[in-house]
Amino acid sequence: MIDLKASFLSDSSRYVYSAIRESDDLVDELVRSGKKVVKLSSGDPALYFPTPKYVIEAYVDALKKGKTSYSRSQGVHELVDAIIERYKFRYDVNVRDEDILVTGGVAEGLTFLNSALINPNDTALILKPYYTQYPVAIRMFGGKFLEGKYDEANEWTIDLDAVKSAIRKSRVKAGAIKYILITNPNNPTGTVLSKKALEQVVELANEYRMLLISDEIYDEIIFRHEGFTSVAELAKGIPHVILNGASKAFDATGFRIGYMLVPENDRSSTELKRKLADYCRVRLSSNTPAQYAIAEAMSNRKEHDRAVSQMVASIEENVDSLMKLFDENPYLKTVRPGGAFYIFPRIDLRSMRFSNDREFVESLIREELIQTTRGSGFGAPNHFRVVALAPTDLMKDCAEKINSFCRKHTK
Repeated sequence: MIDLKASFLSDSSRYVYSAIRESDDLVDELVRSGKKVVKLSSGDPALYFPTPKYVIEAYVDALKKGKTSYSRSQGVHELVDAIIERYKFRYDVNVRDEDILVTGGVAEGLTFLNSALINPNDTALILKPYYTQYPVAIRMFGGKFLEGKYDEANEWTIDLDAVKSAIRKSRVKAGAIKYILITNPNNPTGTVLSKKALEQVVELANEYRMLLISDEIYDEIIFRHEGFTSVAELAKGIPHVILNGASKAFDATGFRIGYMLVPENDRSSTELKRKLADYCRVRLSSNTPAQYAIAEAMSNRKEHDRAVSQMVASIEENVDSLMKLFDENPYLKTVRPGGAFYIFPRIDLRSMRFSNDREFVESLIREELIQTTRGSGFGAPNHFRVVALAPTDLMKDCAEKINSFCRKHTK
């Protein structure tokens, strides 16, 4: 057999890695040995909340009508029209057909954006804790990133001073940072950023001439007493991109339908959306019948509102139960989330017999058969992420086991 070169793989391929799924092989090994592992690691609502029946029926109807060929690369007009109406209804924002590009989930949108924007050694700005794919997507195309941060002591809001400090220390020339990327609500913390915080981010993007990208995939999973503001409402006149999709609020992760909004008409925004349309054409199209199903999901506002409100109420009940139990644990410190479906406790490793959060998470899997995700994968060492989607009784049982596990491993 011919042996290929040791350097056969690309240099950038070494950055392609998923911290969220890194323990799946260990879990599979335990499951194959007859153990039952509770998976609180994947933000997949469809595992616990069946995709609404009317959405499934719309998918089936599309199949029966033969809508199974390649579709318009930027997205079928029915879905694009539904997105236009959604943003007008929810946010009083006017977007046009040419401002919208449908992707295979937000993940594909991130890949398109970084491929279109990042040259080798270009710099982007992300805030930690961040979704695990953000640095991966930048490095895949030879880019580098600055790290601002969300302030845990201030309920995970944006630490504007730390962000500006990171920019100053980098000595990157004004206008040379390609973009700033935020998530709202946040993954992994569940924080919902205030309108004031978002206004500050818009000002920052304008000051440093950065494209502003806002990942808003959880925009309808908002708990009581919280409000949500889209960057699209505030960034008028500022080049910006909104990332969103069907996976979370529309409970359709496996459909792989995401979309990008590029609402502005300045030269850079126009150039970007034209090039993103080329990326869409190169990959031909997104899942055709799924696009028609999500168009129905967005258009049938009554059914959608009923489904998402029931899901959010269940998630918030889980969060309330877990927060109460984790607050009793002296070895965990947890900021209450305002949306999404994550809880992100800080671990007091100084008081425990673990050297880092990876060891904590792996031991929790082996001993308690509970799979979570290490915080260092999100740029926040000494934390772990819990997905609060399972039935409430099961979530409470897991929280009690985590508390017992912490007590058992104290020094």
